[in-house]
Amino acid sequence: MSRLRAKCPDCKTHTAVAIGPEYECHSCGRQFAAGMVRVPRAWGRKDWGDGGKGMVDAATALELPYPEAAVIAEDTLADQVLVLASELPDRPLILGGCCCSHIGAVEGLATRHDRLAIVWVDAHGDLNTPETSPSGNEWGMPLRMIIDGGAVRATDVALVGTRDLDPGEVTFIEESGLHIGDGAVAGALDGADAVYVAIDGDGLDEDEVASWMPCPGGIPLDDAVEQLSRVTVAKPVVGAGLSGFLLDSRNVEPATRLCAALGL
Repeated sequence: MSRLRAKCPDCKTHTAVAIGPEYECHSCGRQFAAGMVRVPRAWGRKDWGDGGKGMVDAATALELPYPEAAVIAEDTLADQVLVLASELPDRPLILGGCCCSHIGAVEGLATRHDRLAIVWVDAHGDLNTPETSPSGNEWGMPLRMIIDGGAVRATDVALVGTRDLDPGEVTFIEESGLHIGDGAVAGALDGADAVYVAIDGDGLDEDEVASWMPCPGGIPLDDAVEQLSRVTVAKPVVGAGLSGFLLDSRNVEPATRLCAALGL
């Protein structure tokens, strides 16, 4: 049993606590299935687009109906990963700027489970390295960092909604056995005992979700909800993360639906 103070989204007091995987506000009595951790950083080039400011704004201020357990805003990505991994709630919901916010969450959760799988919903592969990246932006590398760091096997990873890959990413997928396309989720979950789900807003239909880097051909929201519901039936979802969203009130409803589909 663990206890963790958090800010209740309803009554705004700091009395929500974690008891096992559940949260209950000791002030108003509402119960929650996850504690939210804000990770408001974007680890990309500051001269690229708006430097990720749109993502950072969303991670800082988008109002979602979950108790806020922590804000992780370290000065370096390495420090962010270490602090996030050490301060995870029992069942975390990460609200991040760029997808690098998932690294610490996955590394922390991987220490709690024998074999953790990842379902990565994203228009992009996030599988570049400094040598293969056309842009040099770290926000295009986090999934590769997770795999190369050893927290999760490539064969336990599914890419969903991915449609914009760089040549080096294609080569890595072919050589590593990472799953993509039909049957990807089933392949990644086979043999795993738990799963983390990472959702970048650009993996979804651009007419339904306002994302920082919209890409045509995203997954319709209803289809995404159905797919994530099947993930929840197949394996325990021990954490999830949202990234690449914009600070737009219209994102609250789809983000909440996606989290609910995961049992959060």
